[in-house]
Amino acid sequence: MRLRLRETTLELEPGRPLLMGIVNAGPDSFSDPGLRSVEELAERARSMAADGAALIDVGGESGRTDRPPVEEQEELERVAPVVESLAAAGLLVSVDTWRAPVARGALAAGAAMINDVSALSDPGVARACADAGAALVVTHTRVEPKAKGFPRYDDVVSDVAELLGDRSAAARGLGVDREQLVLDPGIDLGKTPAQSVEVLRRLRELHELGRPLLLAVSRKDFLGALTERSPAERDAGTLAAVGAASEGGAHVLRVHDVAVAHDYLRVRAALTGDEPLPEGPLPHGLRREPA
Repeated sequence: MRLRLRETTLELEPGRPLLMGIVNAGPDSFSDPGLRSVEELAERARSMAADGAALIDVGGESGRTDRPPVEEQEELERVAPVVESLAAAGLLVSVDTWRAPVARGALAAGAAMINDVSALSDPGVARACADAGAALVVTHTRVEPKAKGFPRYDDVVSDVAELLGDRSAAARGLGVDREQLVLDPGIDLGKTPAQSVEVLRRLRELHELGRPLLLAVSRKDFLGALTERSPAERDAGTLAAVGAASEGGAHVLRVHDVAVAHDYLRVRAALTGDEPLPEGPLPHGLRREPA
């Protein structure tokens, strides 16, 4: 399956997902809060790329519902310098925003994808991607941006498929090419932990939509509900979710710890026969920690 991100085209295979590393340019991330300089953020992104991330997702506003929305200009001022630095280094950059002015500014700075987690609440985001030839992530949610709620679903997976189909058609109507579209079922967005697990269990049903599936499972609330651990302590649970998403045919996985997820996927691929096994014994330098 082909995904076009401006001048770059990626060939994606279900179950052999690319990794998208998360870089939070705001100070109030739910799992790794703190204010960092542009260079610190850029260095983190470069490290993620070296560890195996094919995409870097930069966000200037936390999805936390206990924080008010930031002004558009402030959000753009947080992300644009980071995007410029990473794009200049040749990295494929996505920007996590639901606002059209921020999307346009991010694309002007060199972003190749807009990751809209609001179910395209602002149609201008799709127009911006159409004008730039950039990829667009369309995400399932029935809740307004920066709000928390749990709508009633007769069947949560059917609702995900219906809304993603509708929003994809709307994006196409605004000029976004089919090969620019990525679909995210919106784990934990307007969903209880049990509903998020149900979506993961039935992920293969969403392949009928015919576009790549992006799963954002890293350190999410449903993992906290299952493990009773705080966000920064959910990396082991995240790997279980990464495995389930891979088994369900996910094409892109959005994660905080790229190195650990990359190692997990490499070992999984070898165990399932999807990658060749190493030849010969383990190199001597890897057999034990240095004294």
